[in-house]
Amino acid sequence: MTVPDAFTAITLNPIGNSPLPFRGTDGKYHVAYDLQLTNATKVPASLDKIDVVDGVDPTKIIASFSGLALVDPACIFGDCNRLRDLPAGYVDSAAIPPQESRVLFIDFTLDSLDQAPKALLHHLYGTGAASPAFGAPGPIDYLARPVAVSTQAVPVISPPVRGDNWIALNGCCEPGFPHRSSVMSVNGKLNNSQRFAIDWKRTNDQGEFYTGDKTSNESYVDYGTDILAVADATVVSILDGMEANAPGVLPASDPALAAKLTVENVDGNHVVLDLGDGVYAMYAHMISGSVTVKPGDKVTEGQVLGKLGNTGNANASHLHFQLMDGPSLLEADSLPYELKSFDYDGQVAPQKIADADDYLSGMFLQGRLPKSESRTNEMPLNLAIVNFPTAG
Repeated sequence: MTVPDAFTAITLNPIGNSPLPFRGTDGKYHVAYDLQLTNATKVPASLDKIDVVDGVDPTKIIASFSGLALVDPACIFGDCNRLRDLPAGYVDSAAIPPQESRVLFIDFTLDSLDQAPKALLHHLYGTGAASPAFGAPGPIDYLARPVAVSTQAVPVISPPVRGDNWIALNGCCEPGFPHRSSVMSVNGKLNNSQRFAIDWKRTNDQGEFYTGDKTSNESYVDYGTDILAVADATVVSILDGMEANAPGVLPASDPALAAKLTVENVDGNHVVLDLGDGVYAMYAHMISGSVTVKPGDKVTEGQVLGKLGNTGNANASHLHFQLMDGPSLLEADSLPYELKSFDYDGQVAPQKIADADDYLSGMFLQGRLPKSESRTNEMPLNLAIVNFPTAG
């Protein structure tokens, strides 16, 4: 559809590639993407509501965001605070000052892939300059910027780890959790290489992430777990040799440690694989000296790449895993994926994570299902409890 010519006080630009619908563990198809909104005038503006509409039939509203979904200072997770300053900080109002920008995180679900439109338009409501003459702020109400919906096949991969009681920390698609809102300025543009990343972390059967001394990495259930190739692939790059962090301390939050972080080492000891067809896999935070491959190596699905650790910008052992459309850890755009097979075992309540200390003390499997469910070709959503095959 061609958008009718109109003066648009707030401009809209997508961050990253066209959104690619994928199937989540809730049985729905998820669409997640980011927009940069800019008040391109000298007049104050404010976003009251944005409707995501069908690009062919703009009267068909697919999703709508307003009020607390845009800005809610009291909210820490859930459908809230989708409007942020650059690159992704919280704001206390929906105002967009003259000649400033905001980021808007869009997420919605479809019951079936057949419902996915070919393109999306965005209907903006609010206040701002009503004409090129600027003047006093007035009501704004217009359609803006078509965004194509990708029809590419979602990558389907094997699990990056084995065993039971894995929790998909910081997974898609709530903006209150770090990866979904990890927009960053890299190489002259805004990127979100972590939009669909998951921090895989494991508990014991009692739901504890560690037993014993919480300040020792070796006390954590997942520390030293084998990390696996998710497909036949070629090794693009590695980093090894970074020493482990002390649990409970995030380097980015400690001035002395933060000064040592760079774009090269922020993900700690890591491996990047080329899976082919423009798809790359990245594994982060491995134990020093555990990486088993080198650039140029050919690896096979299930091959051990290294061991799960706590290096780089991490405050506890976990596997940060993501797919992306290029080899750069930070510049590439994040890609959703689906896992070939796993057992879905329930959900961890977001409030449990919000209330936890920096060591994730306590028990976290209260949301486990009475009986796990076999799943195929789905992406575990945020805080899903997952069991993976132990071999093969």
